[in-house]
Amino acid sequence: MTVKIISGELTMTRFLLRAALLLAAVLSPHDIVMGAEPKLRMSRKQKKIEARAEQVKFANMKAAGQDQVGMTKEATELRNYELRKKKRKGLLKRREASLAQILFPGASPEEYSDHEPVPAFVELVESKKTQVPFEYYDLPTCPEPAEKIQKRFRQRRNLGSRLMGHKLQMAPYNFPAKVDKQCTPLCVVEVGGKKLRWLRKLVDRQYRIHLSLDQLPVLMRSKELNYAVRGYPVGFKAPPSYTGLKEDEFYLYNHLKFTITYHEDPNEFEGVRITGFDVHPVSITHKKNGNEKDELETNLEAANKKDDWSTCGDGESPVNEPDTYLALRSGSTGETMKILYSYEVVWKEFELPWADRWDIYLVGSPDDEIHYFAIVNSLMIVIFLTGAVATILIRTLKKDIAGYNEMQTLEEAQEETGWKLVHGDVFRPPQTYPMLLSVMVGTGAQIGSAFFITLCASMLRMLNPIKKGQALTAIIMLYVLCGGVGGYVSSRLYKFCDAKSWKTCTIATAIAFPGLLVSMFLVLNVFLTFAGAATAVSFLTIFMVFLLWACVSTPLVFVGSYFGYRAERVSVPTKTNQIARFIPEAPYYASPPGSVLLAGLLPFGTVCIELFFIMSALWLHQLYYIMGFLMAVLMILVATCAQVSMVMCYLQLCSEDHRWWWKSFANCASAGFYLFVYSLWFLSSKLDLVGVLPVMVYLTYMLMISMAFSLMCGTVGYLSSFWFVKKIYGAVKVD
Repeated sequence: MTVKIISGELTMTRFLLRAALLLAAVLSPHDIVMGAEPKLRMSRKQKKIEARAEQVKFANMKAAGQDQVGMTKEATELRNYELRKKKRKGLLKRREASLAQILFPGASPEEYSDHEPVPAFVELVESKKTQVPFEYYDLPTCPEPAEKIQKRFRQRRNLGSRLMGHKLQMAPYNFPAKVDKQCTPLCVVEVGGKKLRWLRKLVDRQYRIHLSLDQLPVLMRSKELNYAVRGYPVGFKAPPSYTGLKEDEFYLYNHLKFTITYHEDPNEFEGVRITGFDVHPVSITHKKNGNEKDELETNLEAANKKDDWSTCGDGESPVNEPDTYLALRSGSTGETMKILYSYEVVWKEFELPWADRWDIYLVGSPDDEIHYFAIVNSLMIVIFLTGAVATILIRTLKKDIAGYNEMQTLEEAQEETGWKLVHGDVFRPPQTYPMLLSVMVGTGAQIGSAFFITLCASMLRMLNPIKKGQALTAIIMLYVLCGGVGGYVSSRLYKFCDAKSWKTCTIATAIAFPGLLVSMFLVLNVFLTFAGAATAVSFLTIFMVFLLWACVSTPLVFVGSYFGYRAERVSVPTKTNQIARFIPEAPYYASPPGSVLLAGLLPFGTVCIELFFIMSALWLHQLYYIMGFLMAVLMILVATCAQVSMVMCYLQLCSEDHRWWWKSFANCASAGFYLFVYSLWFLSSKLDLVGVLPVMVYLTYMLMISMAFSLMCGTVGYLSSFWFVKKIYGAVKVD
């Protein structure tokens, strides 16, 4: 026995020696000595040193006044450093090489050969002070060119773009690739009377004109002030202290200096790729050669005679000078003023890659750390609620159920108190408006399903923000296609309530909420039409929405209701008494309106920080593209609504109040009320709207959003309470 053990040990020793020799043949001596762990430790240490050195370097650059918006190498490096976190692996999002892959998934670069025309498009003329945009060619400007849009740039207008007023129209400017243009007259336009007063009004309300070239919005940037904003203003206003006049004077920007940057690399691609589109507006009173009092001609041929204009001659580049500003006012005898529009173009080559051309548009936008903070803040609320629910389910309920299930004497049974006493009434259907409750729960389920699928499609890069209105189109189409979900949920609930008017319930589910929204929209559309706003919807678009509603959504609701009524009635663990039990007076925290207002604070608190970014994107024309964060916030919101609803339902049942149906819905639905109150605060503190119609537009759309949010949260709360009640009463032995 001893010999066998020794021979086994020798065999194992030979095996280990051979393995060591084989390892020595594969690895270098340095690898054997250092090992993998010291290498990894040194690598991490080296990374920390490099990160610290990089931080010091860019901090010194910022302290020295280096801008982040320029096209220089230093500005590009500083911009990449500031946006590094947005390019890292984000929440529920794989690592991206550039922001272009995040903002515009699937977009590919366009190459242009020398002298090839690069089409520019005009977009809406918008203002943060109003929510009433106008089309570019509604302004007194040069007419739209007659040339057709090339096939590769043509985009089919979807339903969302029609509702938002976006229309693809060619800009009146000409941009051949790599062709510089000196001051070029474009056209002369006569403006007077009502049109002149309207133009002054646009300047006073700070309207901005938006153009795009190769899918890049035009930018105004300043290296000295280190800022970059999209679009350029129609004009500017000068106070009496500046002009010396009795009232404010309005000036028009009628000359545009365009700077187009491009990247060229013959080894990788042919032609040029556009990486920047900047504009510098100038207000100038153009003068003709010779007699300056000659009247301006209004035909295009006369305007295009460059040599006729002393302010737009060869080598002359107009600049902003107080003595030559173009004032928006008619003549001394009331005659119309004539405006000469002109522009110039400069092409510059930079080494900025095409994939990084969108970085400049996100400089100064909220960092991802704020989104992480919002999610952590929401998670703290969820953890607190989870602890409360766990305490109820594990400790209190377990103790209660154990006590209720013990064999008790008649005297002990008579002394029972708490939630078990209402077991004979807890599943009694709501006596007040059961159909309305069924319709609201079904509609909330339809809204929640559509919103969840839309976020999933955005995270899977199926929606491209570069296509105007695509996200709105997806929400509308998915809401229509989720009609079966709404019909099924409402029919199951209505069948449990032993109601007989199932046809009325189905029709109400199909038309109640969409009909309310469409009615509000139609009333608002009348006012927008009278104001001439670009967002005024045509009759054809309204008819398309009606067809979606009548021919797709309504039949799907009926299909869902059919399967819902064919399914078996929802089973419950206890029988319902014939006579309802007397309900004692409940404490303030378990009875409305106190319980409703208190419960709605927590669901709203989980989304209030992220809501600020969404509101800024909607009303302040900012970019919102991180759908992974929004999905995380949605999941936290659902968890919060479910747990708040269960806690409030338990407190209500402990006070021997079995009427939990409407209260469980209202407890979480009140979050929509707080959302509307928050929108009022946002209106007063962040927006500077001027006029009645902009305020009406804002409040109408926020009321629509608040109602949809309320229905979705209320549905989650109701379904969670239903599951909770079934579980706790299913675990109790009831005689």
